[in-house]
Amino acid sequence: MSDNLTNMGSEPRAGTTAGHAAPGWVPERLSDRLAAALIAQIDSGALQPGDRLPTEAQLSARHGVSRSVVREAVQRIKSRGMLLSRQGSGVFVAPPPAHRPLAFDPKVLESMEAVVQVVELRRVLEGEIAALAAERSTRAQQARLKRALKAIDTAMAAGRDGVDEDMAFHRAIGEATGNPQFSRLLAFLEQYLREAMRVTKGNESRREDFMREVREEHRIIVSAIEARDPARARAAAVEHLLNGQARLVEGGVIRRGAPAAPRRRRAAR
Repeated sequence: MSDNLTNMGSEPRAGTTAGHAAPGWVPERLSDRLAAALIAQIDSGALQPGDRLPTEAQLSARHGVSRSVVREAVQRIKSRGMLLSRQGSGVFVAPPPAHRPLAFDPKVLESMEAVVQVVELRRVLEGEIAALAAERSTRAQQARLKRALKAIDTAMAAGRDGVDEDMAFHRAIGEATGNPQFSRLLAFLEQYLREAMRVTKGNESRREDFMREVREEHRIIVSAIEARDPARARAAAVEHLLNGQARLVEGGVIRRGAPAAPRRRRAAR
């Protein structure tokens, strides 16, 4: 990786052609690239535990980025427990933790195919999460799910992409299981899926039939949870994610034959 990051840009590469993926379709911020470069130095041993990180000004000059980009990148690495601040002394490489936190290779953000792999993981999780929500959810949690559905429609009607509202809906299903670990895991996955969901929402907004299908799939998930039908909730959640991937194929965003992209079908009622 070149020390100077500015020549790499932070804009998404040009769009896709029908039936073919754009390998670098996900916009990557300079702070992401700088964080990845510094983490690579720590992982390779170029920066050892106890070493002092170059100053903010030095990193800014060396990598050709603003100091705000440096601050964001350093904060991201700190959140992973890999750096420590010492008052008046600077930022230092932390000793390796006894238990390493869950993290994905940053390359997961570099192509649609890689994001599809994360979507597959999400599909396995969310099917079981919906089933548990059907078994355990309270009336208050079910009411929250309905409000989350309405928030998605409101956002779309106002011309927003609805990404935050859609993610909040899926988090609400996790909360309805009564197991906070599901909510934490879904929140972790969101950092890898947010840009993918923006592309998905953009694809769906171009076709009224896609938008109708998504609303109906969401409604069926909530209906199954309210009916306390775990099998139907599981099937509806899995089908929603499969259909979302199939819509990307049909819309020409990813190539036909991408992993687990079946022909769309009407969600089970």
